Amino acid sequence: MIEIRNLTKVYKDLVAVNDISFEIDKGDIFGFIGPNGAGKTTTIKILATLLKPTQGYALVCGYNVLTQADDVKRVMGYMPDSFGVYDDMKVWEYLDFFAAAYKIEKTRRKQIIDDVLELTDLTHKKQDYVEALSRGMKQRLCLAKTLVHDPQVLLLDEPASGLDPRARIELRELLKELRKMGKTILISSHILTELADFCNKVGIMEQGTLHYAGDVKAITEQMRGARVVEIKVKDGFEQKAEDVFLARKEVTEVEREGSLVRIHLPLDFAEEDFVTDTLVENGIKFSGVREIEVDLEDVFMKVTKGIVQ
Repeated sequence: MIEIRNLTKVYKDLVAVNDISFEIDKGDIFGFIGPNGAGKTTTIKILATLLKPTQGYALVCGYNVLTQADDVKRVMGYMPDSFGVYDDMKVWEYLDFFAAAYKIEKTRRKQIIDDVLELTDLTHKKQDYVEALSRGMKQRLCLAKTLVHDPQVLLLDEPASGLDPRARIELRELLKELRKMGKTILISSHILTELADFCNKVGIMEQGTLHYAGDVKAITEQMRGARVVEIKVKDGFEQKAEDVFLARKEVTEVEREGSLVRIHLPLDFAEEDFVTDTLVENGIKFSGVREIEVDLEDVFMKVTKGIVQ
């Protein structure tokens, strides 16, 4: 649905996007991760046909963003990181204006507006003036506007910026619903917790460079390097637990922090009861055992170096 090859954007002495390439397949939710100034918005604007690349090309649903911009706009919905709303317009008028801009026939607009308002849970605000809406409701209205022409691909640039926790959760659930409807979504953010539980693919940007693009599961496994099991031992058993596991050939590393003992096992280690059996056999009292999962924050910190343009 999206194909980017050797994409580069240069502003005088600044390389905003540096020779990046990746693909997004139908039905993917692709989390575009990186600090402010990493090049995410520039890339999204190129996909939205608002900027021309210095080098390389991008396709959206097979259409070239440089030579087939009108075709791209028909299949793509773009939600910028900051969007204008019009004073003295009601919610339904705002949506009707954009539906007309997309050349949707007047006879179809009312039903389409009702549908996108229901999808974004704004039906009760249909007759309200846009400027009277809260920040979260304006974000949802902008998303509703992005959906009026039923695009196949959604480009969402920092859609949760400035939202309170409840509004963030509601937006996240809405994006999951859009994925069920078959939409392909590219969503950028520098807040990893927004993306961690619903993106199946990620791209990690820093200083204009794409460090990784692909499956979330693949990179988390790649970053793990080992299975890490954390044991909470009872007072007085910390040293014994450390010594016992250090002596086991299955264990590659042992860490201790207060009453917590962390042991590293090979990724393909499949003996599920190894840890508890070892503790019981050696008379080590403990109150909990859990395997530590690598999350997107761990991945991001390992892949990037903290450089901001």
